[in-house]
Amino acid sequence: MVNKPIKPLLALAFATFALPALAALNVLACEPEWGALAEALGGDKVSVYSATNAFQDPHHVQAKPSLLAKARSADLVVCTGSQLEIGWLPILQQQAGNSKIQVGQPGCFEAAKLVHLLEVPSSVDRSLGDVHPGGNPHIQTDPRNIALVADALAKRLAEIDPANGTYYQDNYKAFAERWKAAIANWERQAAPLRGMNIVVHHKAFVYLENWLGLQEVATLEPKPGVEPTSAHLSEVLAQLQRQPARAVIRSTYNDSRGSEWLSERAKIPAVLLPATVGGSDRAKDLFGFFDDTIQRLLAVLK
Repeated sequence: MVNKPIKPLLALAFATFALPALAALNVLACEPEWGALAEALGGDKVSVYSATNAFQDPHHVQAKPSLLAKARSADLVVCTGSQLEIGWLPILQQQAGNSKIQVGQPGCFEAAKLVHLLEVPSSVDRSLGDVHPGGNPHIQTDPRNIALVADALAKRLAEIDPANGTYYQDNYKAFAERWKAAIANWERQAAPLRGMNIVVHHKAFVYLENWLGLQEVATLEPKPGVEPTSAHLSEVLAQLQRQPARAVIRSTYNDSRGSEWLSERAKIPAVLLPATVGGSDRAKDLFGFFDDTIQRLLAVLK
């Protein structure tokens, strides 16, 4: 009897073992905080790309071809919403030809819908500056907001990728436990900050102020999104003679000249806060972001 050749069978066996692993879920994060959160919850089941970094103003981003390419291949877009990305995200959604990431689809996730928004205007007029109709979108500076978003994002990942649903929920439970303990620790550390008067460059820290009990007495921008003029800076300086502040605060994407001008004349420190993940050497993840923010504020009191 002639033996049948076994090479084709061996080839089939090797091919079976060589099958590639399931592709990771492609996540496009509009801001670094949501990219960091997606990585914490998604682990090795996701591939995350952040459209911006901590040194870019998220209001003003160009829908470049490289970003459009990421939108085309995205399974999930995770953004702040509340019109923070109104100048560029709709362009990506329109031109990407990707039905999964359109508004109303599971692949379009807006974090601002999960939290109570502050500074909701009673009316909107472009003469008022860069005012957001739905409320202030800079929700990432309060870790309690991060907790709410994390719960919903884990569920959305499981909805889009049900095969790994248990994995996402397990990661969420581990993250939530660490996060709850971290919030309690941050609040203990930050207790001396309660009631501290501050000046801010842009109204980007209202959630941080609400959480820690900081008192915002003035802004360097005469209107949101409008850079400070010499006349307005002089008005703020005069105001501080009547209502002193302990520090003037700006984020990583604000021009430093206004805060440094006021710092020198009012004899108060100019404090740079990371604003999001990646904004400083210490703010390498969400935990480091809040660690660094609180330590920089506490340094004002020393």
